Amino acid sequence: MYKEICNKYAPTKDNLIYILHDIQDTHPQHYISEEAVEVVSEYLKVPANHIFGVLTFYSMYSTKPRGTNIIRLCESPPCYIKGSDNILRKLKTMLSVNVGETTKDGAFTLELAACLGVCGNAPVMMVNDDVYGDLTEEKIEEIIGKIRGGN
Repeated sequence: MYKEICNKYAPTKDNLIYILHDIQDTHPQHYISEEAVEVVSEYLKVPANHIFGVLTFYSMYSTKPRGTNIIRLCESPPCYIKGSDNILRKLKTMLSVNVGETTKDGAFTLELAACLGVCGNAPVMMVNDDVYGDLTEEKIEEIIGKIRGGN
């Protein structure tokens, strides 16, 4: 799988970010394994430690397995002022996880984001590629319920 993804891109260092995104987006657990790093390293002729440096620098990458749904709660000042700390408490309670953890059923991973760029709708979170704003504890229950129910 990793070689096929690499082959979609020219073997230049400029494509590292694109290849890593593609690998992570394709993996069912939304992460980049050591095996994937080795394949990319060989393909691009870039040291594996350089690739790990990129993976640890950018918060959108993960080197450990994550849930089917990635929840990223914004912790920027506007979101904090509008109550993101209450939303975080609600998410932790509902999901029985702390930040950086995945639910026992593998359905959700809870993460924080420095800024999601939707300050006018604070507090805000993303679940996978969907953005939810003007969050309240009631809205959180509804959103998580819909995702769990598949609606």
